[in-house]
Amino acid sequence: MKNEDTIYRELQRHLDSGPAGFQASETGADITLLKHLLTREEAKIATLLSTMKWEPVQTILKRVKKAGIVFSQDDLQKKLNEMVRKGTILVKFQPDDQRLYKNVGVSAGGMIDFQVNRLTPDFIKDLDKYHEETFARMGEAPKDKPKRKMVPQLRTIPVEKSVPLPEKNLIGVYDDVRKLVEQQPGPFSVANCVCRQMKDMQNQPCKYSDIRETCIQVGPRHARQYIEMGIGREITREEVYEVLDKARDAGFILQPENSVNPENICCCCGDCCGPLSAAKKSPNPAAFYTSNYYCTVDTNACVGCGVCVSRCQMDARVMKDGKAVVIEERCIGCGNCVTTCKTGASVMTWKDTTNVPFKSKDETFMNIMASKIGTWGMMKLRLKMMLGMKV
Repeated sequence: MKNEDTIYRELQRHLDSGPAGFQASETGADITLLKHLLTREEAKIATLLSTMKWEPVQTILKRVKKAGIVFSQDDLQKKLNEMVRKGTILVKFQPDDQRLYKNVGVSAGGMIDFQVNRLTPDFIKDLDKYHEETFARMGEAPKDKPKRKMVPQLRTIPVEKSVPLPEKNLIGVYDDVRKLVEQQPGPFSVANCVCRQMKDMQNQPCKYSDIRETCIQVGPRHARQYIEMGIGREITREEVYEVLDKARDAGFILQPENSVNPENICCCCGDCCGPLSAAKKSPNPAAFYTSNYYCTVDTNACVGCGVCVSRCQMDARVMKDGKAVVIEERCIGCGNCVTTCKTGASVMTWKDTTNVPFKSKDETFMNIMASKIGTWGMMKLRLKMMLGMKV
């Protein structure tokens, strides 16, 4: 029988090979996290799922049997559904009630998000240890591989009312959060923010707001999984708008997935959100997020009130000679400073190059993979997918 840590190490490497990645930790914090989330049997099964391709239980069963694990199809289906409820794999619901499965990453947008409402102090402590080590390497390329252009999993869009008319009528649907929600068929759900929940448990509550239901799930796959897991509350389209209005008033940063039809809309803040707070420590946070806007200031209209400085969560606004200025490489285009500028001195400005998000989450992940493994690697990946192999 394989050493217990060997099985978890195999899973870490398998997950790290996927689009979300899961960096190895020199201290073993990565293995400790996986042990919190999966049993040895579940870890072994997870290594047999694809990170890129949705697959039915019949396909997964062939790999499970080949690996020497004794399961009937019904028992494997039950085990996979149990792992879905634990938030350690993803499920896609088909019209004929068939379910497809694939792996999910661990960090932001992955297994950690699914642990909301069932966090433990030990899990949070071990997660912090892992983040302290890996966030310090954020954006670094592996030593044995060339550094490639990073494809963000999330993007920043300006909060409503930060882009004035007539420009408001010209922006793409993908940069208008209300239009993004309008074009989605539903269902919709909202969940407690796992980042703020962790901070609450550490007696470090969010300094921006006491609102906790700020994670919005959209559509028949993601929202349904949250609802079936019991961690998401089904809401109407109008209630989604209400959540977004509260987020705007609190000064939260809107970060949907980097696709035209996002399954998730995060309402983040710089003191609780793990990736955002890590990016904030960088001298160039704008490099980590896709956005079509940045803020500019009309110094003649600026009265030096300083509201924008306290409003900015990325330390992109500072006072200089009695006027508010923007540090462009720190601005991620959220628009929160604009909505509270009474003189209209702060303005959202289009960047020279427009970034159009990908058509779907699957396409986003394919482009993330391309940035990780290059053209030759993608050719091999697509061939494996065509042959029905695990990828």
